[in-house]
This record gives sequence, C-alpha cells and structure tokens, in this order.
Amino acid sequence: MKKNLNGKIAIIFGVLLVCLYGIFGIPKGISGAALQAALLERIHLGLDLRGGAHLVLQVVVKDAVNAESDNTVARIQQDLPTAKITFGSVMKPDPANPQIIKILGTDPAKASDVRNELSSRYGTEYDVTGGSDNSWTLTMKPTQLADLATKTVDQSIETIRDRVDKLGVSEPVIQKYGLGENQILVELPGISDLDRVSSIIQSTSQLRMLEVAGSPQGYASESEALTSLGGNIPPDQMLLHGTSTGDGPDQVFLVKRVSIVGGKDFRDATAIPANESGRQGVSFVLTNAGGERFYDWTSAHVGSYMAIALGERIKNVAVIKGPIRDNGQIEGTFTKQQIDDLSLTLRTGALPASIVPIEQRTVGASLGADSIKQGVTAAIAGTLLVMAFMLIYYRGAGINADLALFLNLVILLGFLGFSQATLTLPGIAGVILTIGMGVDSNVLIFERIREEIRAGKSPLQAVDQGFAHAWITIVDTHVTTIVSAAILFMFGTGPVKGFAVTLVFGLLANLFTAVFVSRVIFDSHVNHKLAGQKLSI
Repeated sequence: MKKNLNGKIAIIFGVLLVCLYGIFGIPKGISGAALQAALLERIHLGLDLRGGAHLVLQVVVKDAVNAESDNTVARIQQDLPTAKITFGSVMKPDPANPQIIKILGTDPAKASDVRNELSSRYGTEYDVTGGSDNSWTLTMKPTQLADLATKTVDQSIETIRDRVDKLGVSEPVIQKYGLGENQILVELPGISDLDRVSSIIQSTSQLRMLEVAGSPQGYASESEALTSLGGNIPPDQMLLHGTSTGDGPDQVFLVKRVSIVGGKDFRDATAIPANESGRQGVSFVLTNAGGERFYDWTSAHVGSYMAIALGERIKNVAVIKGPIRDNGQIEGTFTKQQIDDLSLTLRTGALPASIVPIEQRTVGASLGADSIKQGVTAAIAGTLLVMAFMLIYYRGAGINADLALFLNLVILLGFLGFSQATLTLPGIAGVILTIGMGVDSNVLIFERIREEIRAGKSPLQAVDQGFAHAWITIVDTHVTTIVSAAILFMFGTGPVKGFAVTLVFGLLANLFTAVFVSRVIFDSHVNHKLAGQKLSI
C-alpha cells in the first residue's frame, strides 16, 4: 500500500525555505559576494574569527569595602549625636582591613545605650563588640563581605557593558570569568585600539563634590599639609593632589572623605565645545535625589569652599556663592577624545571599585581569516568524506543519508541566522561534530533495516520496523548529549558556550532529519519500487 507523502514533503520544503531565509535573509544579489555579505549580516563572527580585544580584569573588591565603611563612619558620626551619645572619634584603624571601624571615647555610663544604638542600626551588617577602654568595634560580617563582593562584580559588569554599548561594539562578551575570583572576561570583536578601550573600561572617573577642610588655596606638598595638621590627618579627611584652577600647578588639598554628591548621583553628561581660550569640558545633570542633597548642602554652606574631584585628583576649587540644585560643569585643558571619554564614563556611571587588568591581548584579523579558512576546509573535507563513505557502504540508501546531512547543515545555519548567533572557532567544531552525529543516526537506522531484510521482511516492513526500533535509541543518545551541552553552556566561558549552542542546534536538526526527513525519503523510494524489487542498502 502506497503512502500519501505530499503533506510531509511540503513540510520539508517549507523548513528548507525558512532556514535559507534565516541564513541569507533577502540578499541584494545572487553573486557570491552578495550572498557572503548577506550571510555575515545574519551570522556574526566571534573574536577568534573576526579579531578584536581580549581582556581579563580583576575587580578590587577592597575598594568597595572601603567606600562602604566610609559611608558607615559618616552615618555613625550623624546617628550618635542624634541619639544624644557623646564620643571622641570614629575611625578605621587599619587601612589594610577597611571592614573594621572603631569608635573611641564613649561615656561608660551609657554603654548599654551605645550597644543598643549600634546593634539596632548596624547589627545586620556588622558584628558589634565593646572594649574595656570605652571603645567599640564594628566588624563587617563575612556574609556581608561576600554579598558586597558579588554586588560589586555584578555592578562592574553592568557598568562595563553600558560603556561598551556606547562605543558601538557589536556582539561583545562581558561576563564573570570562572577561572579566577572576582574577575571579569571582556571580548570585543572588531576592536583594534586596545589601549583606549582598556582605559575607558577601567576608568573609575567618578566625579565627586567634596567639602574643603583645609586651605582652599591648597598646599605646595604633602609634608606642608601634614605640618599644618600637626602631623596627623583626621580619620574623616584625606589629602588629594590637583589644582584649584583647572590648569594650575600641582597642589595638595585637605578634603572630607565623604562626598557631597558623586558617582550614581549623576544622571547625564554632555561635552562642552571649546571656548575662545581653548578650554572645554563637560556639563552634568544630577538625579532628583542628588540634586536635593546638593541643594541642602550648598544652602547651608554659603561662603564655604567645595572641591571638584575626578577620580583621585582635584580639578577645581570653588566658593559657594548661593544654593545650587542639579546642574553644573567642569572645565579644563582637555583634548576632544578625553572629553568624549569623560562624558561617556559619567553617563554610564562610575565603577564601584577599581579594576586591574590581568590579561590584555588583541587577536589579529589575519589570524581570524586563517581560522575561518582552516575551519571551513575541515568542515567541507569531513562532510565530503562522510558522504562518500555513505554512498560506498550503503549504496542507494547513502543518497538518502547525504540528502538528510545536507538539510541538517542548512537547518543548523538557519538556527544560527535567526538567533543572530556569534560563530566562533569552537562553534565550527560543533558543526563538524554535528555531521558525525547525523551520520551516526543514519547508521543506526540503516543497520536495523538491514537486519529486518535479512529476517525476510519486505522493503516496506523493513523500513517500518527499522525506524520503529531505532528512533528510541536515537532520541536517547541525542537527549543525553543535549544535557551535556546544556551544562557546558551554563558553566563554560564564551568559546565553550559557542560550542554548546552550535551542538544543541545541530542535535535538534539531527532529530528532525534522521527521524522525519530520512523516513520520508525511504517511504517515497518504496512507493516507486516494483513488487519484489529489493532496497539498495
């Protein structure tokens, strides 16, 4: 009895046309160059094929811990007087361990009040212990340190991603690097200026407004500043180098540690064209919360001096003549690229901690071209050898396997095109492995059909029984391999993920071609055979 295969054949041709559209879209021509251009618009090349920048960055989590404990020191200095608790000083005694805060000179008669105040306000983040010398120690909890490290790395990744997106890099890889603690992997295809990209990515470029605690004219050197302070810098203050006029000689300024506004308080930044004197800068806008806080501070400090710090340098010192809310600008003798980079880093926010490059390298386009050529050559050679083997060993049925193998590759590339996937060298290896898996599925089916024919079954019965018994094994092997590939995708880095994605897509295509397409081809062949004629297998 002949089977009606029109519907199944229509499905196969429909899948073929859809996948061809996924590969090429609507090309602007039918020439080889036009088809290649259309293909590269749909399937992007990864770093190892296209060339670009590869960086491994170490996030210095200690900086974030230092900033967090600085904020806690400022909060304690405000909260204790509000609770009517007197104290001598609040400080971080050991710069190497910024997670430890010490409070000195509390009233021994109010020890219970001090403990209750500190525990209620800071007990979830710090372990609070009291000493015999009227001092208290706050030590950041290990869980808080771990959470802060995770948050710092995640925030750094998002900040770097924002900066890279603003640079216009397509298909970047920015993720945690599994081979080191608190490290980030950055791969930027098509980027050749590694120094500039590295500078922008690593730049903390945090614009901060700081209260000037010492002379607004600054000091000629750190030793002069220390002499004016009697040799000791108060724990809530620090020394920064810079200039009070934007382009003057290097000076040293004494400023408060805690910023008036800074970092995440900035909502936007725009480059200012150079004026007649050649000075140019950046105009910035604060968030609503930052603007309100800045307004409150400037209203209460009219006549005081404020320093504008970019990173760890003072760029300007100005007197507060009246309340300021949410707009301002910084000027200086910058180059246009410096101004563009500065406005970019301010728009995308400051990194929560400094970043140290562990590995920096570029992959040349020539290396990528060689990789593509060798990978494609290997894929074509492997495919041709496999197709030749199937034709020799399985005779007429080998044509069936070769057609299914060709359709399998078309479906795989169609998947990659529709998903706008990034093809890497390991991804090409996944394509080659898919070829082997596809042939393996056909071998299982063909050998089972041969066994049924030896048992005396007719061609129609042999095909039915061959597919009925082999497809369970095929599904089982593919599912177990897909699970393995999923694990590679979850825990692997960029190139490993590319291999896993290509392999999964290829296996899904194999299931369709081996179980469905190959069966339709066999059934069509059997429909056209004369009674008693044998299968060519």
